Amino acid sequence: MSNVKLAIVYYSTYGTNHQMAEIAMAAARDAGAEVRLRRVAETAPTEVVNGQEAWKTHVEKTAHVAIATPDDMEWANAYLFSAPTRFGNAPSQMRAFIDTLGGLWFNGKLANKPVSAMTSAQNPHGGQEATLLSLYTTFMHWGSIIVAPGYTDGAVFGAGGNPYGYSHTQGTELDEKAAAAISHQAKRLVAMAEKLAM
Repeated sequence: MSNVKLAIVYYSTYGTNHQMAEIAMAAARDAGAEVRLRRVAETAPTEVVNGQEAWKTHVEKTAHVAIATPDDMEWANAYLFSAPTRFGNAPSQMRAFIDTLGGLWFNGKLANKPVSAMTSAQNPHGGQEATLLSLYTTFMHWGSIIVAPGYTDGAVFGAGGNPYGYSHTQGTELDEKAAAAISHQAKRLVAMAEKLAM
């Protein structure tokens, strides 16, 4: 049994990042980690969400997933974030959650914990790498230890070759290559977390 307690924190508008988070959860559990899958709260006005059928459907479909809290972050000794890109940055819903963590940061409760991130965008150059790097900038402020996948496994090359973290292009299927890259990233994170938790 692993000594890793992993919080997977995601935001998903239409379901892609939720699927990515579930793939990562299965891989991390397979690697022996205890995992909490958490979604950040939806902050968009209800009338906006309900105005787009796919968005509304996804919110209803995932209502059973627990909302992320600072307690989850304190409990965990490793983090994996997943969120779509919004103009080269994480969406406001994810930033709003991050902004609740000031107390934990101030007390050093986020420091020295390994963290990794994933994202998605409408096209291959829609800000995917910028979004990951912007999240990593936040994690550096926390004092967390970034565990990017790098080019450490053939699965990374097979899914597009992004060394910063898995990034998915909308309109394409989350196929076996995508699942392999996500799984590698999650298992690498767990492996690094095990070393740090010894």
